[in-house]
Amino acid sequence: MARSPRRDFLRTVGGLGAFAVSAEMLWRAPRAFSQQADPILAGRPLVRYPEKTDLILMTSRPPQLETPMTYFDRAITPNEAFFVRYHTFPVPTGVDLGTWRLRVTGLVERPLELSFEDLKTRFPKAAVTAVTQCAGNSRGRFSPRVLGGEWGDGAMGNAEWVGARLRDLLAAAGVRQGAVQATFEGLDKPAFPSVPHFVKSLDLRRIMEDPDVIVAYQMNGRELPMLNGFPARLVVPGWYATYWVKNLSEIAVVDHVFEKFWMKPAYRIPDTPCGCVEPGTAPKSTVPIHRMTVRSFIVAPPSGARVAAGRPVALKGIAFDGGYGVREVQVSDDGGATWRRAQLGPDLGRCSFREWSAVWTPPGAGDYTLMVRALNAIGESQGSEPLWNPAGYLRNVVEHCGVHAG
Repeated sequence: MARSPRRDFLRTVGGLGAFAVSAEMLWRAPRAFSQQADPILAGRPLVRYPEKTDLILMTSRPPQLETPMTYFDRAITPNEAFFVRYHTFPVPTGVDLGTWRLRVTGLVERPLELSFEDLKTRFPKAAVTAVTQCAGNSRGRFSPRVLGGEWGDGAMGNAEWVGARLRDLLAAAGVRQGAVQATFEGLDKPAFPSVPHFVKSLDLRRIMEDPDVIVAYQMNGRELPMLNGFPARLVVPGWYATYWVKNLSEIAVVDHVFEKFWMKPAYRIPDTPCGCVEPGTAPKSTVPIHRMTVRSFIVAPPSGARVAAGRPVALKGIAFDGGYGVREVQVSDDGGATWRRAQLGPDLGRCSFREWSAVWTPPGAGDYTLMVRALNAIGESQGSEPLWNPAGYLRNVVEHCGVHAG
């Protein structure tokens, strides 16, 4: 059997103990990330982990690596630039495909143990282009400040995912009467028994009604990077990345609503129409986070850029939502007093990044605030003021960047 590249990966890092959590694990010494216009990220080190390019380090135990915004000038995020988010430590360092199995257990007629080859050959191949975004993306911008990882805006990425439909796997196992949800667990196991295993759940109805919920074994035409879930991960288009369980090892069908730690109390939002409460207050009740909000970003020019007065400037960025699809993107150069439509790039699917572009000519010298907002297919957009919740989730405010024309 041909040797998996992940076995080479394991030999590279295995002798160093816990994966990618110290300077020893980096291909080269870290250097500071310079982005003077963004105080959330300024001074954080750029690090290069196996299979990755330079990413912004937030934490190393477990690894949390943010994608620099320059990579969002295109719809597809390169595998090597894709953000990394783990919840427990240590994380998997390698997988032997000769022994790895994906188990489907619980309330099923025929429990399964699927090899990597089984996953690729026993089930029809399905493909979807979809954004995965950390629920806490942009948490560092919340005011009042909240607890949790202080992400900038780069805890997100968009890829073409190929795999087997989850509902096909469950059909092969034969879901028994009385089943309510399926739970998902990966190879990342915490070092101490007091730390809860990272286990997530989905309603069976959510799985059965959406053919784009897949167990992916390919990302942008290649095997998944180890840090993004090799050999297989769950893909739940339109929903936050907390459900996209990496390094998937077991799917269990259960007869109840699963409410252990990573479903409750973790990853909850206020049970209000906006998922928000008054800043600084606590919600009366909460529900699990699920669908992503509408977002759009200006990537070029970067905030703080200097441009020539009276000369055309190319504006460029991306927009996305929770699965309805982006219908329109608008830009403003006068603080939101007036808006004009941007040109949309190719439609890669309802759950994908949508590129947008526009040309703006600063009429004279001075400082300008450029703004962008998106509208999805059901009319949802972004507000002028950010909504607030105590976990720092669901940010979807109109984003802006400042430039100087001279």
